[in-house]
Amino acid sequence: MNSSVRNFLRSQAHPLKPVVMVGKEGMNDRVVVAMNEALTSHELVKVKFQAFKDDVRPLSEELAQKTQSDLVSIIGFIATFYRASEAHLIHIPKELFKKGE
Repeated sequence: MNSSVRNFLRSQAHPLKPVVMVGKEGMNDRVVVAMNEALTSHELVKVKFQAFKDDVRPLSEELAQKTQSDLVSIIGFIATFYRASEAHLIHIPKELFKKGE
């Protein structure tokens, strides 16, 4: 994912509220299942870290790997993820893909 696409997705995610929460139990299977369901239905999902605030980056990268999604951004304790679905709810302009080449 190039920076133009990442910036577009970041702007699309701005008004969204966090859908998945990572609490004191950490990154368990329930978080991964909830994240997969949210990505399937929304494509662009915010995750709020209510605990493990010192490990936001590594936990976000692990969650992206487990859900086969892209980590778009981390701002404070909120991480944004993107995974395209079959419904293609978010239409990324094709010219953004060409900017990074």
